[in-house]
Amino acid sequence: MNGLRRLLLIALAPAIVYVPHSAPALAVNGCHTPLEGDCAQEGYAPKSARSAGGAMAVRAAIEMIGVPYSWGGGGVRGPGFGIGKGAKVSGFDCSGLTEYAWARAGVLIGTTTYEQWRSGIRVPKEEIEPGDLVFYDNDTGRAGPEHVALAVDATRMVHAPYTGQFVRVDPLDRPTFMGVIRPTGRAANVDPPEGYEEVE
Repeated sequence: MNGLRRLLLIALAPAIVYVPHSAPALAVNGCHTPLEGDCAQEGYAPKSARSAGGAMAVRAAIEMIGVPYSWGGGGVRGPGFGIGKGAKVSGFDCSGLTEYAWARAGVLIGTTTYEQWRSGIRVPKEEIEPGDLVFYDNDTGRAGPEHVALAVDATRMVHAPYTGQFVRVDPLDRPTFMGVIRPTGRAANVDPPEGYEEVE
């Protein structure tokens, strides 16, 4: 499995290491900080920060490819035993994987899909960047979202799909698509609505 992860990291490298507004790129343009002089373009500093953080989050998630799905499992420290169906399996559920990946980038986004849905700013689907959180809702009659993944690029996501499966890369476009959140580092500390329950 390590060989597969290595090949995926090589294949996905352009998507996860490209940081167009990195510190070296700013320095070449005479900018020592993104907010200095001509560099103080609207949105410039946040784009730099989210690109670097997103790339780190994607790399962390891809390194977990092949780890089993475990309902309620995983978190900021990595794979862990879940609850219910996941009680005997060390791995990740969907929000455990995304929580771990963004924690590796230094950003706490919350534990559940409900918290993560409120952990940043909404982004149009056509503006997805590596590391953005992509949400899905299979049952619009219940409070959601029910599933979260990490965008690798505009067409692929890395996620922990469901019991019996493993962390993997899949196409991002699905009929149950709900929306995209770009983490800001200010995870919402909000209680879910009554009756909210994550499902696999």
